[in-house]
Amino acid sequence: MYNPNEVFQDALPVIAVRGIIFLPVSDIRVEIGREFTKQAIHEAEEKRDGHVLLVFQEDPKIENPDFNDFVEVGILAKIAVKIKLPNGNYKIKFTPITRVKLEDIIMIDPYYEIEFKSLVSDHDDFDEQQVSVKILSKEIVENSKFLFRDQKKVLNSLKEGITASKFADLVASELRIPENDRIKYLTELSTNARIQMLLEDIEKQKKLQAIENRINENVRKSSDQNQKEYYLRQKMRAIQEELGDSKQSDYDKFLKEINDSKMPEKVKEKALKELKRYEYLAPNSNESNVARTYLETLVSIPWYKETEDEKDINIAIKKLEESHYGLKKVKDRIIEYLSVKMLTGKNPQTILCLAGPPGVGKTSLAKSIANALNRKFVKTSLGGVHDEAEIRGHRRTYVGALPGRVINGMIKAGVTNPVFLIDEIDKLTQNQKDDPSSALLEVLDPEQNKFFSDHYVEEDYDLSKVMFITTANYLQNIPAPLRDRMEVIDVSSYTEIEKFHIAKNFLVTKQIEGHGLKEAKLNITDNAMKTIIREYTREAGVRQLERLIGTIVRKAIKEILIKEKDSVTINQSNLEKYLGKALYKNNRIPSTNMVGVVTGLAYTMAGGDTLEVEATYYPGRNNLVSTGNLGDVMKESAMAALSYVKSNHKKLKIDPEILEKNDFHIHVPEGAIPKDGPSAGVTIATALISILANRKVNRFVGMTGEITLNGRVLPIGGLKEKAIAASRSGLKEIVIPQGNEKDIEDIPKEVRDKLTIHYAKKLDDVIKIALID
Repeated sequence: MYNPNEVFQDALPVIAVRGIIFLPVSDIRVEIGREFTKQAIHEAEEKRDGHVLLVFQEDPKIENPDFNDFVEVGILAKIAVKIKLPNGNYKIKFTPITRVKLEDIIMIDPYYEIEFKSLVSDHDDFDEQQVSVKILSKEIVENSKFLFRDQKKVLNSLKEGITASKFADLVASELRIPENDRIKYLTELSTNARIQMLLEDIEKQKKLQAIENRINENVRKSSDQNQKEYYLRQKMRAIQEELGDSKQSDYDKFLKEINDSKMPEKVKEKALKELKRYEYLAPNSNESNVARTYLETLVSIPWYKETEDEKDINIAIKKLEESHYGLKKVKDRIIEYLSVKMLTGKNPQTILCLAGPPGVGKTSLAKSIANALNRKFVKTSLGGVHDEAEIRGHRRTYVGALPGRVINGMIKAGVTNPVFLIDEIDKLTQNQKDDPSSALLEVLDPEQNKFFSDHYVEEDYDLSKVMFITTANYLQNIPAPLRDRMEVIDVSSYTEIEKFHIAKNFLVTKQIEGHGLKEAKLNITDNAMKTIIREYTREAGVRQLERLIGTIVRKAIKEILIKEKDSVTINQSNLEKYLGKALYKNNRIPSTNMVGVVTGLAYTMAGGDTLEVEATYYPGRNNLVSTGNLGDVMKESAMAALSYVKSNHKKLKIDPEILEKNDFHIHVPEGAIPKDGPSAGVTIATALISILANRKVNRFVGMTGEITLNGRVLPIGGLKEKAIAASRSGLKEIVIPQGNEKDIEDIPKEVRDKLTIHYAKKLDDVIKIALID
């Protein structure tokens, strides 16, 4: 596509290289991490056949350079190999084509694009070139040991026989000189001139080597065998100062930070040992960067600093009440927890796990606990984490190793006693190789976390002062050993009344202030708010409610500005104008009493809900068919229900011929939604009995409970959420297992007042209430 022997013009995406100057002699390897360079790579691969323009920053510290920050000559190159690194950067090998002159910048965002003109090497005096190459070759052979970074590569080029121009570029690229001094070899087109510059730089390096030899000799004479360590230090410092590359300031800074950090003696010894090693490493080497990063991590970890806790429980209670409405049982347990902490001055031995549907305020509760105690708050989310190293860190032998999330969280907190929220602990994933939940056992066990070991830090770290709080949506997804170390606090769904008060007292004010509006400019009536809750949301928490309030605020602002109104009032009559048609109708029960259609109560990740269970039969071979995306547990419930019906057909007044000569079909509508759980047995059995005995079902009755083969009704979970869903859907009566009578107090009073609650020990009790003769 491009001929390096011809002059041409074009414009290409730019890769800005900093800290090093390359010459167009052999493959170029660059690690890129800045966003605009990544965008340039994508553009080059998709639309430019992999061609890019390599340009060089004169000042490597500039993050977002402009045209004047680039060297005027760059390299036209093509992408040969691209490798994605664990840290998100790319390691790319480029094949150079020719030198080019930068003409003008065309585009900066989302990537740089520069117009260029190719450069062709000048035609030099051939005789002079031969003589210069001969002199240069002699210098290389005699002094290669100290002149080059890779002397073997340069010496091999002498044997292979390459062109004078390429030979000059190769020698210049391997010569031990500061990177900014290499710019002159990039910008010079004359081969003879480049060779002359090489001879001058080689002469300078020979002089520097003589100085180094003199320094070595002077240092050797001024020391003896008992001062070997001192001699080595002085020698290194002398060399670094002579080359203008001293690490003394870094060494002093780290030494002060290590002494000030008050880290344990064992850790301090390791840090000082690593600091001594860092001092002698070459500044630009990979090992030097690894050692520096490790030292920065050790001095950043809080080893002794901590905040003073709030000692007045009444102030803590007040802060908790100000930030959350309702949740009485949850608040009581948290206040008990804080009381023990304030009395003993130590963290209680239990780890709290706030469990409940999304949007009910688990994370904000953890923040409130931190606020109530005057502690720093730090959070890490475990959603999708499948590698133990995410928790414990990577070993330093790996490229790009870093501490784990726990140590990173402590560094972010800056103190030894923060409130540390481990969010979405039920979203951990595991495979055959890794089980990150096992790494959390040590973190969350009060008996073990005093000696937490991070693979990167390599020394024990005391986590006993940290107050760990975890959150989960679904407890069944947490491995049993991990769940055993936590005390679960159920943060259940909000009732409509709780949602109403949360919206009026918190959400409306938050959205109005967040959008820059004054409260006097917008008024949402109580009836309108209740309609939003009932007909525009169906959720356990208040996230969607907050989004809808935000929508109203934005549309009100638009109306105030366009129509120049003083204020806007939202009521039931104009609500549809702001939010559109209602999404849900509160009454989801059937319009008439039907045969074979029963309303069941279900608990989902988002709270409670109602679902219809339909049953029918048709001629067949006594098979059971279940549809509606049912899980294994619900399918087994259907089989148990059918077995009960068959074994009790006389009592249920069902013709045995119907059971013998028909297939039976159980269907739960909304098949796109997966459904499973051990609480649909009575619902399925009632639907089967209704269709087989031709008895109608009372449409105002909902039910929940598991069934056994002899007709016993077993207790279920999530009663509060299911009762709230029943009330919201317009049911008047619910049937629950007798074993759940103890959970009635969990149901809000306003919900209990709306429902008639029946208890069932056996399926006969359910049938008496649900079926109409």
